[in-house]
Amino acid sequence: MTTTLYIKNMVCSRCIHVVQEELTALGLHVERVGLGEAILKETDVNTAAIRERLHANGFELLETESAKLVEMVKTVIIELAQSDELSELGENLSGILAKRIGRDYAALSHIFSSVEALTIERYFILQKIERVKELLTYGELSASEIAYKLGYSSPAHLSRQFKQTTGFTPTEFKRTRAHQYRIPLEEIGVRNL
Repeated sequence: MTTTLYIKNMVCSRCIHVVQEELTALGLHVERVGLGEAILKETDVNTAAIRERLHANGFELLETESAKLVEMVKTVIIELAQSDELSELGENLSGILAKRIGRDYAALSHIFSSVEALTIERYFILQKIERVKELLTYGELSASEIAYKLGYSSPAHLSRQFKQTTGFTPTEFKRTRAHQYRIPLEEIGVRNL
């Protein structure tokens, strides 16, 4: 038997490493740690100790069903936004979420909006914009290449959405070193309401 823990604020491989270390330090047998979850090889766990250890590192143990679903949606969206194959998915966001989470998209959308006070689509846009900021900061790709990579219909569409979200065009963002305005992934949605 195993126990699955759902953990908020896991957004990168470093987060996975920290959670793995903390759970192991508690003497737990970890089967797998991924974005937003950890699977333990035991069923009897001290959730208070886990909650405290995770909280000390900026994570939160999720215990309600709606919080778990919201975190699952966020995890899939973060993975998609950080993916280099967004232009090649061939499926819309609602279909991807329904398939990966195994729940009806309408139900996921309702729960997500009620918990986060923004839509799944808006959250996805905010994640993609942060990825655009990251790619612009690196300076290795043109706006056209970034637009294609992130599945935008055109560079103009990317530019419009970027300007609406950040107040800058991609060119202004690069020129003015506006990358200081990047938002940590775990704060997206909270700071953009």
